[in-house]
Amino acid sequence: MLKHAYFESTLREFVDISPDHILGRLARVHGFDVDLAQRDAWLGQIDILKRELSRFAEATLFLEFAIPRMGKRADAVLLLEGIVFVIEFKVGSTSFDRAGIDQVHDYSLDLKNFHLGSHDRLLIPILIATEAPEQSEHYLSLADDRVAEPLRVGGQGLGQAIAELLLQHSELRLDPATWLQSGYRPTPTIVEAAQALYRDHDVQEISRSDAGATNLSSTTDFINDVVKRAQQNNEHAICFVTGVPGAGKTLAGLNIATQRAEAEGQEAAVFLSGNGPLVDILREALARDQASRNAIRIGESRRRVASFVQNIHHFRDDAIRDESPPHEQIVIFDEAQRAWTRDQASRFMRDKRQVQDFDMSEPEFLISVMDRHKDWSVIVCLVGGGQEINTGEAGLSEWVEALQGSFPDWSVYVSHRLEDPDYIWTQQAREALERPQVTIAESLHLGVSLRSFRSEAVSEFIGHVLENRPEAARDLYETIQATYPIRITRDLGEARAWLKAHARGTERYGLVASSGGYRLRPEGINPRQKIDPPNWFLNSREDVRSAYALEEVATEFDIQGLELDWTCVCWDLDLRREQAWAAHKFVGTRWQRVGKEDRKLFLKNAYRVLLTRARQGMVIFVPKGDRSDATRPPGAYDGIADYLAQCGAVESDHGSRLEQD
Repeated sequence: MLKHAYFESTLREFVDISPDHILGRLARVHGFDVDLAQRDAWLGQIDILKRELSRFAEATLFLEFAIPRMGKRADAVLLLEGIVFVIEFKVGSTSFDRAGIDQVHDYSLDLKNFHLGSHDRLLIPILIATEAPEQSEHYLSLADDRVAEPLRVGGQGLGQAIAELLLQHSELRLDPATWLQSGYRPTPTIVEAAQALYRDHDVQEISRSDAGATNLSSTTDFINDVVKRAQQNNEHAICFVTGVPGAGKTLAGLNIATQRAEAEGQEAAVFLSGNGPLVDILREALARDQASRNAIRIGESRRRVASFVQNIHHFRDDAIRDESPPHEQIVIFDEAQRAWTRDQASRFMRDKRQVQDFDMSEPEFLISVMDRHKDWSVIVCLVGGGQEINTGEAGLSEWVEALQGSFPDWSVYVSHRLEDPDYIWTQQAREALERPQVTIAESLHLGVSLRSFRSEAVSEFIGHVLENRPEAARDLYETIQATYPIRITRDLGEARAWLKAHARGTERYGLVASSGGYRLRPEGINPRQKIDPPNWFLNSREDVRSAYALEEVATEFDIQGLELDWTCVCWDLDLRREQAWAAHKFVGTRWQRVGKEDRKLFLKNAYRVLLTRARQGMVIFVPKGDRSDATRPPGAYDGIADYLAQCGAVESDHGSRLEQD
């Protein structure tokens, strides 16, 4: 497990230890070569801390304190009179830049949200620009969760600032050992997790460590054992990993892939996904992170990353052009239930790829590609249920039936939850599980959601909303509203202001809408205008292409499998209230009712995706409509807003209630 800090002591002990001894301990735990700049930065920090904090002898100091969710370390954490001070240094800086302020704020929010001992504590982030002039006064601006706005302190003012704060605030004392060992339950975004894993962090360092979530590491261990067994016995094997929404299926797959990111030959693995935006975002995030840390050209970094994160359709097309075995002998298929049926795959290959004799489902073809290896290969299928948003998606039945019919010698390892109806089973697929080649393993099911750290009940609440259970939704919302706000507004300007007011540090916010919400255009929202996913999800506030700008809108296809901290869900009349939810499609100049059941399901699931993308809270924008526009009847929009209010969300017509929460 990740060591909590490189150095830990009381301030009394810290003051008496020589700087060189402290430096040696930091360098020894660091584990990497310490360059001159890092050594000088540490010595500068040690000097300031010794000089400024000597008066607080009983306080406990941690240097290089782990922030596991982010895969980073805070320069210092100070426990003093029940308050948690998070300190970040900018050695040599004469000013306080936005990046530094956001960084120390992020560290404090991470501790507040994910470190159990910090949940009920006052957290004060402090940014020290060592060459900046001393600030004359220090007052706290506290949010409701008792995380302060970052204080800005020069190299000479830390001790005085802390002394002033202690006069203003009195807290119950805490025991440092109890605080440190209280437990850490991080829930990183998939981008944060991928970056941390690619830096060689263990999956346990960035995932919850409580008993309910321990099977994330056990799933990885089980699959690694399958790989070893396949190598030793020269066999082909396939594993099906299931899990509740947000349980970490993709994280488990990325963990396996990153463990072998630099491997050659038989140990090489590739992570495959049909989710194009997710692939693009992961690749770019990893490439940027690697380039910044290792001082290599971004083009070279992108080339390295592309070798183990690939689009499944590109992998498929390469296998059609070249009939030799692929380079990798371990492949991880994310969202495997979305692989295409025989009809969908054959039609696409004929129409788009001009392959006239293609007559296999995508699962059958992908298994056949890995079967080209004469010695061994392993496929890992990560399986979600009840999330279909496209036609022609095969579900798990196609995989199991292909194995039984065309590859009966493959060893099959399945989750004990595969028979759940969410996985779209046929009777033939059920019977295929009874073969002797099938091993059922509890380790292949991830049963605890890691996604919504605010409340695991959020997805259940959304289920009630979309399944026409307003009373159940209202009852459930009563239990989550204090930590996960959901607001309704009829004014897009209000929605934008709400997002900006609630986001802190680098918390990301953005607009999302259904791909079928064509009549949002009069509001300045055009779902047909495609975003550039890496820029939208990864770029800073200063970039107008980023989500922060609140100008471009992501659809369910852009944001599936990804998350923001705060979202504005823009609701149009493609899904409206009548006696229940009614699906519509905009054709030509008017709305048409959708009759096909699968199309209704896809639209409902599209809104399910949109409504479950926010980690901390969301505002739902429902337009007022326009009486002069037959495609935007006010009554239809009112029906949506009224129903959402019945479900418990707070509605605001003029902003007063929205601004007060």
